[in-house]
Amino acid sequence: MNRFLSISYFALLLVILFQGSSSAQTCSATSCHQAILGTEKPHAPVQGQECLSCHHQKNTTHPLLGGKSWELVVKVPVLCAQCHTPFGSKKVMHSPVKEGDCLACHKPHGAAGKFLLDVREDRTELCVTCHNPEPFKQRFMHGPVAVGACNKCHAAHEANEKALLDAPVRNLCLSCHNDFATELKNAKVTHPPVKDGPCTACHNPHGSSVSKILKQKIPELCIECHGKIAKKLAGVKVPHKPLSQEGGCSSCHSAHYSDNKRLLPFDEMSACLNCHDKDNLGTPPLRNMKKDLEDKKYLHGPIKKGQCAACHDPHGSDNFRMLRGSYPAEIYVPYKEGIYSACLSCHEKNLLRFAETTIYTKFRNGKRNLHYVHVVNSRKSRSCRVCHQAHASNGEKLIDKEVLKFGVWDIPVNLTISTSGGRCAPGCHQAFTYDREKAVVYKTYSTNRKK
Repeated sequence: MNRFLSISYFALLLVILFQGSSSAQTCSATSCHQAILGTEKPHAPVQGQECLSCHHQKNTTHPLLGGKSWELVVKVPVLCAQCHTPFGSKKVMHSPVKEGDCLACHKPHGAAGKFLLDVREDRTELCVTCHNPEPFKQRFMHGPVAVGACNKCHAAHEANEKALLDAPVRNLCLSCHNDFATELKNAKVTHPPVKDGPCTACHNPHGSSVSKILKQKIPELCIECHGKIAKKLAGVKVPHKPLSQEGGCSSCHSAHYSDNKRLLPFDEMSACLNCHDKDNLGTPPLRNMKKDLEDKKYLHGPIKKGQCAACHDPHGSDNFRMLRGSYPAEIYVPYKEGIYSACLSCHEKNLLRFAETTIYTKFRNGKRNLHYVHVVNSRKSRSCRVCHQAHASNGEKLIDKEVLKFGVWDIPVNLTISTSGGRCAPGCHQAFTYDREKAVVYKTYSTNRKK
């Protein structure tokens, strides 16, 4: 019985082989190759049951035990080139293409997805069989990478750009980020890497552990190019706090382009007041500068020009309040050369050097330098802030009616200015009148002079 079945099976195979040599339709006549015909996206010859366009029989016995009775007409990739245009006309070739290994990516008979690929829209699984999977597992992913659309940026076979990119990096990025492209074209100031270099100078095109798919955290990324700022930040005593907070440099600067100098998102004053408009900013809390400046009659010269950075270093400083020069934080500090360089870098440098003068200050009684009297004092050298506001005031010479918080008391200054002098009646001493042209004689001052 078994012998009879074996003979019948062999006879059936001969019939199939005979028919197969004359018609490819016989390949699908049995259950042997049904899986090939059942693919969702069959290869065109398979769909047309044209098996003989790729295969030919080399042995009359089929199936051949321990061997193959059919072989390809010619080897891949020559076989593929019979229908498909051969590659090699561009500068960069995908490694499998260069090696002629079409079957590394494509299924010869059919597949679940387009182009004989065994993946659908998400090609990640296919690509990571050769490429490092780590960039595809980051916290922040580039949109096309996140959905496995590798072909939106890369050519599958060959290209004229490195990494098989479809176009130069900049052009490729702007082909999707077209709103960015329009704004960039019209911007007055462009960040040099954006203007002259590829986007990949700062961004990882696939994925990153850092927001905005940046290659590094900010400010580390920025200081790779901005070396001077890197040196400053390395040892600065009073850094600008946003640099160490989320956002870093981008809290104040636009990373790509702007209509303002130094890539600020707004004009300088508005950029600063974008944060310094709060009553309890920082620890200890800073004054609400926006409120301090509102409706003030007199503005400090740099403030009038909108130049906060004229006095403050926006990245950091070794001085109080990030000032560009020395300025004591306390209200009573023994004067010495250089201690008020923040003020005297713009104001008269000899303001505090001479007890008597006729040229270095108008705040004097005859020749007596009243700035010297107040600030160069062996017992209590008073800081500039005791009388003057640094930013704005409703009083002349940036002096307010109430300027100094002395414990729970706002000390009044009560200054009145005349053509040749004035009168000062503050809470810290009795009322005094001064005159540059005809010195007022003070009993206390005269007695001390005689001694």
